Amino acid sequence: MDQSFFSTALVFLGAAVLFVPLAKKSGLGSVLGYLIAGVIIGPFVLGFVGQEGQDIMHFAEFGVVMMLFLIGLELEPELLWKLRKSILGLGGLQVILTTVVIAGIAMLLHFAWQQALALGMILSLSSTAIVLQTLSEKGLMKTSAGQSAFSVLLFQDIAVIPMLGLFPLLATLQVVHGDTSGSHGVTNWVEGQPAWLHAVIVLGSIAAIIAVGRIAIRPLLRIVAKTKMREIFTASALLIIVGIAVLMTQIGLSPALGAFLAGVVLANSEYKHELESDIEPFKGLLLGVFFMAVGASIDFNLVSQQFREILLWVAILIAVKVLVLLLLGKVFKISTEQNFIFSFSLTQVGEFAFVLFSFSLQQGILSAQTTSIMTAVVAISMALTPLIILLNEKLILPRVGTDELEERPADEIDEKNPVIIAGFGHFGSVIGRFLRANKIPATYLDLDSDRVDALRNLGFKVFYGDASRDDLLRAAGAAEAKIIVIAINSPEKRLEMIETVKKHFPHLHMLVRAADRYDAYDLMNAGMLHIYRETLDTSLRVGVDVMTLMGYRKYTAKRLAKNFHKYDEANLKRLSAIRNPEDYVVEAKKHIEEIEATIQSDRQNLLSDADISWDPDSLREEARTMTNGDATA
Repeated sequence: MDQSFFSTALVFLGAAVLFVPLAKKSGLGSVLGYLIAGVIIGPFVLGFVGQEGQDIMHFAEFGVVMMLFLIGLELEPELLWKLRKSILGLGGLQVILTTVVIAGIAMLLHFAWQQALALGMILSLSSTAIVLQTLSEKGLMKTSAGQSAFSVLLFQDIAVIPMLGLFPLLATLQVVHGDTSGSHGVTNWVEGQPAWLHAVIVLGSIAAIIAVGRIAIRPLLRIVAKTKMREIFTASALLIIVGIAVLMTQIGLSPALGAFLAGVVLANSEYKHELESDIEPFKGLLLGVFFMAVGASIDFNLVSQQFREILLWVAILIAVKVLVLLLLGKVFKISTEQNFIFSFSLTQVGEFAFVLFSFSLQQGILSAQTTSIMTAVVAISMALTPLIILLNEKLILPRVGTDELEERPADEIDEKNPVIIAGFGHFGSVIGRFLRANKIPATYLDLDSDRVDALRNLGFKVFYGDASRDDLLRAAGAAEAKIIVIAINSPEKRLEMIETVKKHFPHLHMLVRAADRYDAYDLMNAGMLHIYRETLDTSLRVGVDVMTLMGYRKYTAKRLAKNFHKYDEANLKRLSAIRNPEDYVVEAKKHIEEIEATIQSDRQNLLSDADISWDPDSLREEARTMTNGDATA
């Protein structure tokens, strides 16, 4: 038995380590990586895992319980209340309409209404991991499409909880109507009890979870935390989750529902972050094993026999979701371009579908044949997501036009100044405030309409518009200006703007923001001379403060930081021309060694100087006296 357990564990862990990084590298995401790994080691490919895969899935489902607990920890009631309109409106209607349409189609295909409703609810969900990662990579999270997608996904995550609570009721109704083929024969406290007592036990148990979470669990965690034993705190966190899971099983509800409630109750706890850090590794590993077990359990003989049905369901699913989302986007007044991005990004089914299909099979709502087919449908829909988004970008969006920027026309600029600052976020606004404090007039441009309005309320005359357009720059006085500061966030937009300025306003001195060293390389290769890495000066300031606190003179530390900055900038151009990664590593190491040697030489010269600028011994002694006096007080 021990040998079998370790052999199975070796297979699962080895497959995860091999296939998940490959899937992420290919842009498929970690969930599909786990599924592919499960398929490969499953009985229909390599056969490393057989019937024991189902037993492993039961164990790994505990990872789902942990995931719902962590989601509950993140959902503070105050946050949900603030976002109630967008979440309940757009997200709620999406789940309800999609569920109704898919359930209706399933009933036309001769599913019982309980099964059709379960399918509608499960297939109404989308993949939070895939959608958010894709939109983030494309820089779309702050657009109306990104914000709308986030609201829908958040509601879907919350909607999983009532779904898990509703499935046992659907199973009961299905048994009442005579379909007992999937009955799982679990005995619990409510089995055989009258309906009124069943309701009292369920509601009483939920109330007990909330009460105990508020009254007893926090003092318990406080006592455990005082022991300062990390492993005992972890054990306490696992005890809370396991205890709630057992209680919910005994009253015939999903353990995940109770874990979610407990998470919400503890969302404002002072131990929230420690609970998250302790449980996260267990959750991630068990969820990975769960998805691998799902992949290993797919019946590919059945899939090959029902391949046309699977493709039909995939087509129906994508069409229904796109149409429902486009309709809702129109109702909620999302612009045409953003509506298409929003709708086509949510066409797949999400990770929770595997959880809900497994749960519906245990409850006897759906048959093993149906869950196998639908699991394949979900996996295919997830795998098609990158292709669907690409088709939308290449074929559909060029036809409908891009109107995100046309929702609000660019402002009419009624002033011309010698300095133009493009991008007035955190980086650009500091520059603008400094110049304004020194009576240097500048014209401020920004593409974020909300930020423009907020800054105007603060007294800054910021103009809305796309600074990469030559007509807007001309209106801002670029033809007469002397300097333009390019401080916009997007590296791609910065390069686009540089080309516009070089082409239409070659007389302007360009001072360009760079996110980091590699961004600076691209800007240097574009011909820029004045590049400012946003992390460099701050990092050197921290280094200066560290040296000062270690006893070095402030003047010495400042001089050394200035020299370091000078030497690093001098070597930046040389490194920017190197394209081969191996050559870059060699040259970068040489560059680091050269700077260290030069700085150490400068340090010896400075320390041997008699210069006492800034902080003579008398001032240092006075500072020491004040520090000792404060400590004594």
